Amino acid sequence: MAFALEMYPVVYLARYSAASESWDEQWITQDSVPYDELQKLDEKEREKILIARNTLPLPAVSYTSQYGYGCFEGMKAFPQKNGGIAIFRPDRNGARFENSLKGLKCPVFPKEMYVKACAEFIKRNADLGYVPPYEAQWEENAFASAKAVYMRPFMTSEGAIGVACAKEPYVLICATTVSAYFSGKGTKAVTTERIRATPNGTGYIKCASNYVISALAKKEAEEKGFMEAVFLDSEHRRYVQEGSSCNIFFLLKDGTLVTPDLQDTILPGITRASIIDLARGEGIKTEERLISIEEAAEKSAECFVTGTAAGITPIESITHKGVETVFNGGKIGKTSAHLQRLLKGIQYGAAEDARGWNYTVV
Repeated sequence: MAFALEMYPVVYLARYSAASESWDEQWITQDSVPYDELQKLDEKEREKILIARNTLPLPAVSYTSQYGYGCFEGMKAFPQKNGGIAIFRPDRNGARFENSLKGLKCPVFPKEMYVKACAEFIKRNADLGYVPPYEAQWEENAFASAKAVYMRPFMTSEGAIGVACAKEPYVLICATTVSAYFSGKGTKAVTTERIRATPNGTGYIKCASNYVISALAKKEAEEKGFMEAVFLDSEHRRYVQEGSSCNIFFLLKDGTLVTPDLQDTILPGITRASIIDLARGEGIKTEERLISIEEAAEKSAECFVTGTAAGITPIESITHKGVETVFNGGKIGKTSAHLQRLLKGIQYGAAEDARGWNYTVV
């Protein structure tokens, strides 16, 4: 698993004041132990420090802890080939975070403030050695084994009980180092009977409560021997929506790349948007539209999922109602691999960033 609860020592915290109608910012330095020194400590001492880093001054009883009322972002900072550090498209994450907060009817955290805080967050932790250095060997497998910084900006409410919306929420940024998201033990998927989102709900918001259904569906898929669960629409139960925590693409046999169009039941993924742009730039006909599970099974040559954590992960097969459809003989397809190399090359500064997606931190 990519994620480990080895949080970085510096945490960003902002609190909205209803009285002044503004955000008060502060930096919390849990400790100043450099990364290299942390690795030299014995297990008990190291665990003590890591536990302390995951202890934050937040209310235990809140709209977030009681009702799952909250939202978050997933984003990455990448060590660059030139020795620097860059965050991938933080402006898009900031805009989505704004939209999520609007959807939750609470004070909005400005996008410009979001980007500035993220950059400063990476700088402060990089000064203590917590950003992994670039390794040339990552290029040998198109960065499949490369490390990056996974950043988790999130909103949590003030102390409260009773179903209502936040008036003085907190926004925090924390991070940990990650590698490949999926375990590498196979990438088979299965459709789930569970429903991730319904029209006029919160599916378009990166809302904390949405991920309960996703976690259950993924756990059930794993218990059956699959890596991933695929959601279908709530009304017709036949149109593909998303994976458990990622957007999904199908390369049809006629060369058209198709991904479900953004309705209010589908999360507008940053990686999703990037892949659409890259594919069109490569001359690949790309469509955002409804695609049924039957069409996907009958007409697809390749399938992959996208997300901040997942990057681009090929799906070798999807099983629907007991029938398995295998894509490209169960191997990564040429188009999937090509788009993966393009995206990762840009993110790690090994390829030209013609679109200006990387936000240079240092």
